[in-house]
Amino acid sequence: MFSILGFTVFLAGCLAMPIKDPYSYSSAVGQGGGTPFASYGEGRITGVRVWETNNNNYYYYYNNNAYISGFQMRYGNTWSPVFGNEGSEKQEMELFNDEAIVEVSGKYNPADYICYLVLTTNMGRTLSAGMPNHVSFNFYPTNMGNELRILSGRFNGAGITSIGAHWGLVDMEGAGNRTLETALETVTPIY
Repeated sequence: MFSILGFTVFLAGCLAMPIKDPYSYSSAVGQGGGTPFASYGEGRITGVRVWETNNNNYYYYYNNNAYISGFQMRYGNTWSPVFGNEGSEKQEMELFNDEAIVEVSGKYNPADYICYLVLTTNMGRTLSAGMPNHVSFNFYPTNMGNELRILSGRFNGAGITSIGAHWGLVDMEGAGNRTLETALETVTPIY
């Protein structure tokens, strides 16, 4: 009898524990020069466009440098602005209902740009752009059930120089991007 009472008190104590912070941030990687950005929009991410630039010139042959020049996110039915610029090659993925981006990975050159970007969904689909050269990175949410809400970082006139990921839950009833203020508060300036 006392064991049942003790177990019940234990469970009640567990229920009274505070809920962990529903948001997490994967710190930015990359050189970090240029203009800061943070994607934003209403509701869940429903599409992604990524532009890559393949330099077929002197710099390319000696540095083997292809890089991510820009990207754009669609929240609900509305596309965000293009962050960076529209390079030579565009990769695009529209997400299915109940599909979410749960991993952001790739490679970056510490001297200049994000070279390779892979976005993976909870359904196992991927969008990849760029060339897999240089230093690897892998972002994923801290909490189960979270998904990509915001990409942030910096870009210059040619491409994306740093990138970080903000993870959270989507409030489909309010359909608002409630993570924007939280994300902007957690961004560490890159100098």
